[in-house]
Amino acid sequence: MAGLPARRKQRISLGRPLPEPIIAAMKLWVGALVVVFFATLAGVAHADQKDPRLDKLFQQLKTAANTESSQPIEEQIWEIWLESGDQNVDALMAIGVAALNDSDYDQAYRAFSRIVALAPNFAEGWNKRATVLYLMGRYDESIKDIGKTLALEPRHFGALSGLGLCNAQLQKEKEALDAFEKALDINPNMPGIKLDADEMKKQLGDKQI
Repeated sequence: MAGLPARRKQRISLGRPLPEPIIAAMKLWVGALVVVFFATLAGVAHADQKDPRLDKLFQQLKTAANTESSQPIEEQIWEIWLESGDQNVDALMAIGVAALNDSDYDQAYRAFSRIVALAPNFAEGWNKRATVLYLMGRYDESIKDIGKTLALEPRHFGALSGLGLCNAQLQKEKEALDAFEKALDINPNMPGIKLDADEMKKQLGDKQI
């Protein structure tokens, strides 16, 4: 990634392996895998980022002792975020998430673009499109979609992590560090994001020397 060590400066592309911290961050940003997504669709009521269950889950997430105890809480949050309550949106989300997991970014982008057009108040539609835009190297556009996500769900630690990744690519270390730290304040047990935050601190320190 731009602004990170040389081994991480490569643009994300289909033929290149990703360093572990970036893989962890991207998994976090994408959220639930296809299997989890389809399980979530079975008989759910309307939820999304306004679901009242989220307040308690975020309290538990912030005070979780370690990654092992925070993971099931995090998964519940992602499941709620994915619940749109609209069959058309759910069908498009299934197409987009499957395409994203298959690295078919064009198909994923089309699906998520239709979601944000149909349901502009559904935060996860914007977040998923932001993820695809990042993977396509369209960092400024990704940041715009992240802004839409955070306007609807300010606690979206996945979107904040993605904001950090985008700013790192754009060599905006201070902005990247700020985003990573905000994500960690909401969800402290994210080892990959902690590594990225530490790297931004190191780079900022090197610039001051």
